Amino acid sequence: MNNEMDVPFDHAVQPLYEVRHARKTVESPAGELTILKDVCFDVKAGEALAIVGSSGSGKSTLLHILGTLDRATGGSVLFEGRDLSSLSAQEAAHFRNRELGFVFQFHHLLPEFTTVENVAMQAVIAGMPRREALERAAEALERVGLAERLHHHVSTLSGGERQRAAIARATLLCPKVLLADEPTGNLDEKTGARVAEVLRQLNRDTGMTLVIVTHNRELAADMDRSLELRSGELYAQDSF
Repeated sequence: MNNEMDVPFDHAVQPLYEVRHARKTVESPAGELTILKDVCFDVKAGEALAIVGSSGSGKSTLLHILGTLDRATGGSVLFEGRDLSSLSAQEAAHFRNRELGFVFQFHHLLPEFTTVENVAMQAVIAGMPRREALERAAEALERVGLAERLHHHVSTLSGGERQRAAIARATLLCPKVLLADEPTGNLDEKTGARVAEVLRQLNRDTGMTLVIVTHNRELAADMDRSLELRSGELYAQDSF
């Protein structure tokens, strides 16, 4: 096993994420089930990293741990040197709102609202004045190529347009990290390629760190670096 203890980046600058011997186990009717086994890797600020794996490999669990939606049962996960397992539920929620954006396979947009209202909602909930939130939402939608769809209800958007709107929503508050769980998994090849292009362009243009978990090796190949999870164990790209 090539569990990635070393990362090909300059360690003079502290990595954004440092994952050290992370493990995840859960109880099942058949006994304890191990989902992640001794996972070690770093994520450098500004890089685009893909974690590839088949269904059941543990990749979504790993992404949820990076996003404090779940916790490792062993090892450590540091963000800018701070152990995420030390955060209270309230601190974790604040961390997610301030530092992270999430994109999932399903967009979770509300059909009764327009595209721009859906995107602005996160900022309004965070306390931003409605007018400012709508202005920023319009700018975010323009960045993902949806300037002409601001006032359309999301039920009229195509699948790819809805996913791009979800990306605009996730990046509205300029998070340091965008965590994407199978962002092209529910799309056809051409539409998925367009969504992947939008994600990569945001990473290049803004310097926002991008971590994607996917089974799509073509998507992974467009990232700066790829790792693979197999049955909860992490391997470097050259061991595929």
